[in-house]
Amino acid sequence: MPDSRRGVLYGVAAYSMWGLFPLYWPLLKPSGAVEILAHRMVWSLVAVIAVLAVRRHWAWFRELARQPRKLLLLSLAAVLVSVNWGVYIYAVNAGHVVESALGYFINPLVSVLFGVLIFRERLRPWQWAAVALGTLAVVVLTVDYGRPPWIALVLAVTFGTYGLVKKSANVGAAESLTVETLVLLAPALAYLAFLQGQGTATFGTAGLGHAALLAGAGVVTAVPLMCFTAAAIRVPLTTIGLLQYIAPILQFLCGILVAHETMAPSRWAGFAIIWLALAVFSWEGLRHAHATRRAVGSAPALETV
Repeated sequence: MPDSRRGVLYGVAAYSMWGLFPLYWPLLKPSGAVEILAHRMVWSLVAVIAVLAVRRHWAWFRELARQPRKLLLLSLAAVLVSVNWGVYIYAVNAGHVVESALGYFINPLVSVLFGVLIFRERLRPWQWAAVALGTLAVVVLTVDYGRPPWIALVLAVTFGTYGLVKKSANVGAAESLTVETLVLLAPALAYLAFLQGQGTATFGTAGLGHAALLAGAGVVTAVPLMCFTAAAIRVPLTTIGLLQYIAPILQFLCGILVAHETMAPSRWAGFAIIWLALAVFSWEGLRHAHATRRAVGSAPALETV
């Protein structure tokens, strides 16, 4: 399988799992957002170390330790993803699933902007049309709130920048997540120790099932993040940007069908425009792939003339 196609599949898997996250975080109540975030950091490290142990893959650490630029980039990525995680958990558990989905509708536009301005990636005309439709949808959904959607904006900017940093670091999925979680481990453990000292920690006091779900946050965090990293180093940021619409679509459905949040007509309009953007992008991708195959197939005939 070509590396680019494998990258697209990794991206689809990552964003599908992220799109279903609103179903998981409410299960962790009565834990607060910051406590969930701290457990997410700790158990993510446990999960990724288990993956590395199975693969018996440790030699990379010594080589990475000699590359301070990559270590700095991964440390920055750790800070960005921790802010993103914390805001998202708070938004879902506070009943703002739809607004958090709006953040991930905006996020692909941030990734596309980075791809075009920083990496000089070029969009084909129909790709520009899909991006324009996505922009229109974001405008419609933003106007609907009647106020700056701060949750959405923070989620969009932090994760868009996270994708840029990860692409610049160009480190493998498991290796990258290991470094990120190691950076976050000390503050996470310190906060959990503080809660334990205050007698307000919920781990172990809200039942065995609750403790297992908190530990499971590491698995549900590590798997899509590793898929995302595997995608980010294989495909252009413009492709990553448009694949990201999968997650907010699923989040919107969770907000409507599970959380029963109110959907005004303007929100439905924005949702429909996003679907149209995805349809245009998918059609253009299939058309371009077909044209490329035809061009490659005709090349030998041209050489014999």
